Amino acid sequence: MRLLPGLAWRHNGAMAIRQTQASPADAELPRRESHNPATGELLGSVPTVALGDVRAVVDAVAAVQRAWAAVPLAGRAAVLRRAAVVLLGELDELAALLTREQGKPLAEAYTMELLPTIDALHWIADHGPAILGDERIPYTQPFLWTKSSFFAYEPLGVVAVISPWNYPWSIPFGEVAIALMCGNGVIVKPAPLTPLIAERIPAIFERAGLPAGLVRVVQGAGDVGGALIEHERVAKVFFTGSVEVGRRVGVACAERIKGSVLELGGKDPMLVLDDAPLEHAVSGALWGGFANAGQTCSGIERVYVARELSERFVAGVVAGARALRVGDPLDPRTEVGPMISHDQAAHVRELVDDAVAAGAALRCGGPVDPPIGLSGAWYAPAVLTGVRPEMRVMREEVFGPVLPIVAVSSEDEAIAAANDSEFGLGASVWTRDRARGERIARRLEAGSVWINDHSYSHGACQCSWGGTKSSGLGRTHSRFGFYECVEIKHIAWDASRTKDFWWHPYDESLPRAVSAAARILYGRGAERRRALRRGARPLGRLARKALGL
Repeated sequence: MRLLPGLAWRHNGAMAIRQTQASPADAELPRRESHNPATGELLGSVPTVALGDVRAVVDAVAAVQRAWAAVPLAGRAAVLRRAAVVLLGELDELAALLTREQGKPLAEAYTMELLPTIDALHWIADHGPAILGDERIPYTQPFLWTKSSFFAYEPLGVVAVISPWNYPWSIPFGEVAIALMCGNGVIVKPAPLTPLIAERIPAIFERAGLPAGLVRVVQGAGDVGGALIEHERVAKVFFTGSVEVGRRVGVACAERIKGSVLELGGKDPMLVLDDAPLEHAVSGALWGGFANAGQTCSGIERVYVARELSERFVAGVVAGARALRVGDPLDPRTEVGPMISHDQAAHVRELVDDAVAAGAALRCGGPVDPPIGLSGAWYAPAVLTGVRPEMRVMREEVFGPVLPIVAVSSEDEAIAAANDSEFGLGASVWTRDRARGERIARRLEAGSVWINDHSYSHGACQCSWGGTKSSGLGRTHSRFGFYECVEIKHIAWDASRTKDFWWHPYDESLPRAVSAAARILYGRGAERRRALRRGARPLGRLARKALGL
């Protein structure tokens, strides 16, 4: 990485990406630059990859991966444990880089990104060998008594991780760690807005003893991700991003008969029941709605509160939102930093303005001038009431610090409203009655439902992560995340003591014997006794055939 003074503007989709251009005499490729969203300062730059070179990168990772796949599970786990030690040694430096490059408050860099990945490395190393070890399959069928089987979990080969800018460390790092534990090589394609922090991922692992080149980062625009998908040696793609792009990724993978895991955002509802612990629910709404400036896939984007609590709940949330400190994210007291870009802030502003024009009330928050000495796009935590289901702010992913609140008359109404969305990543229920909360959780269409909390389990690697409906396909984290990173192979053994009774040659005794055996094994009472009497002779002939008599 290096600092560069010369800049040129280039547009990639809806986002403006600043990128240097190589001079004719310069053999270097264009470099991807990173700017602090709170100050506009140039943080550094990284080289991009030429589209034609993506194939060579994949092939190089595949070559290293073959040796890594042969490393025993305990050896892989040891590397991950050492990576946790390396990461701990660089904790403060990485936290500062995360905050400067992405804009989240320093406290959130530690709590929402770094601490979870240290913990994940230990969990993966501790539990990976048991999850991935050969798994014996018991046979309960008496007619298969000579056979034994097990599941073997084998590496896919090369896995691609296309990661987002909102959690540019914890999302790709956790996926890389599980893929490595499974014996794979990994290529990370980071979001253009956060290129610097991604470069630290392979460095952490290589300092821990991972073979050089097993994890590679490729910087570039969307066509680089497309080239990864097209390569026949990329066995699976993990993508986190928008529904529109994720759908194209899924289609491209399906056309090539390769798997994909897609995490495509959410519109998470919060259900505050009439027996909710009110103060706790208010605090949860503030964190769930405004952490990371609301730029969280599983952030709270809709609140349905019991009518009898609604006035006190709204008052508490509005007062709390006004009290949140908006400012320099490097200040440890700051609770809300800048938006990642002016484009993202404009999107948030558009949805809120649309709601207000349609009759909603903006109770607090909205666009604000940058704090003294800072620049960029800033949006103070906003609370909306008087919203209706058809408003865009209730249908589209806001991805900003905006909390619409709706009063409801019953839990059935709250459940129906919560499920009335194309998304299904997460949801939360707030109640003092655990049984009631769990009953409602089962009725909510979401990949995760938290009772009296929200979203925290992304930081607990033993919990699965993923959604339903347009929120995506597949799961990361947990044992299910391991299964996404392996080929599940069934291996069977037969002692060759007998012939299988269903082998050739066939005769009239075979169907009669099988009919009798089915009734003897799975029938009831008198039916079993009759089958035993009537099927004795054909069963005997079948036994002699199996024994070769």
